[in-house]
Amino acid sequence: MKTDTLIIGGGSIGLNCAYYLLKSGREVTILESKEIPKASAAFGNAGQIVPSHIIPLAAPGVVTSALKWMLNPQTSAFGMKIRPDAKYVSWLIQFARSCTEANLKRGIQPMQKLGQLSAGNFQKLIEEEKFACHYQQNGMITIFKDEKTFEAGVHEGEMLQKYGIEIEVLDKNRLHALEPILRDDVMGGVHCVGDAFLNPSLFLKSLSERVRAMGAKIFENTPVIGFEIANGKITKVKTETQTFEAEQIILATGAWSAMLARDLKIKIPIQPARGYSVSMSAPKQMPRRAFTLGDKHVAVTPFGNILRATGRLEMGEFSTTPNQTWIRRLENFMREYFDFDDDVKMVDSWAGLRPVTPDGIPIIGKSPLHSNLIVATGHAMVGLTMGPATGQLVSELVNGKEMTIDVNAFRLERFL
Repeated sequence: MKTDTLIIGGGSIGLNCAYYLLKSGREVTILESKEIPKASAAFGNAGQIVPSHIIPLAAPGVVTSALKWMLNPQTSAFGMKIRPDAKYVSWLIQFARSCTEANLKRGIQPMQKLGQLSAGNFQKLIEEEKFACHYQQNGMITIFKDEKTFEAGVHEGEMLQKYGIEIEVLDKNRLHALEPILRDDVMGGVHCVGDAFLNPSLFLKSLSERVRAMGAKIFENTPVIGFEIANGKITKVKTETQTFEAEQIILATGAWSAMLARDLKIKIPIQPARGYSVSMSAPKQMPRRAFTLGDKHVAVTPFGNILRATGRLEMGEFSTTPNQTWIRRLENFMREYFDFDDDVKMVDSWAGLRPVTPDGIPIIGKSPLHSNLIVATGHAMVGLTMGPATGQLVSELVNGKEMTIDVNAFRLERFL
């Protein structure tokens, strides 16, 4: 089957790429190995749109913090699967070496620009398409019980302000006036005013329906099993049922990007990081804002008739089967911070894989080895947040347009 633009991957990044390419007039075909939108790493996440998250995952102090967390496995935000895999060990070494001030300085401004572009695109997309997905633009509050972590959160907020992120520090009285459902020992918060939230499953479902209506051909449960390459161009993309030929190809397969890239003889250093979510029935006094439990590194978001918590970062784990021990811990963390009614109960749980690069910065750019391949992956925990911006940038790359923001920091060549 011949097509103009072929997108491999139907998650948040792939669907956003399809949307902006279709708007530009391109013909689009999507191949997804599972079912859309459930295949997305964002499907069951907290649904937070966080342009404030501009610090790369590989930042100074991260390795030390991770080791300290792992000494207390019952509350650790971080976990790591040990396996005798040379590429995995190499990735871990690269990640540790990237946790530097130089990497922070290299990545923070490009991440800020990507986040701001995406925040604006979200607002415009949802308004224009009239998506019903519980979209709210009233910020995200990181809340604290521990004085030291509160002080660290305030310090980080002050640093974010230098990069144009609007921050408001909330003392206990102000915080509890805004959100009376919080338990009395929650002592304060840092409000990222420009953040937003939505129901990710409803958003992705609406987006997939919209790209279908715009003319995209979508093949679900259709994994790619191989490629043919001639003269530096991908000439054929093979699946079990048919072969596709495309002028332009977008690789947006998240945690599985490195596996597909092997057949293309290109190094994409992505490792999966498993995370979990727990959805609770709505308390009578539903919070109005999204939160991060700053002492636990857990995101909590209200939408519709559920309150969802998302947390944990387990490196090197490809299984999406929820660890029930951690599901119960996430529920308990919520109960520690929120004064729930007696009848509030867990209604759903989920696990998904985030694609993480060694420097904690996404990959968005043309392949240096293939004339018709663009790579868009490695967004870690901000694949939902950065989806619309990535989609616009990929469309500009495909169409040879002037780039809205500089994408040099996101190029794949930094790993080659």
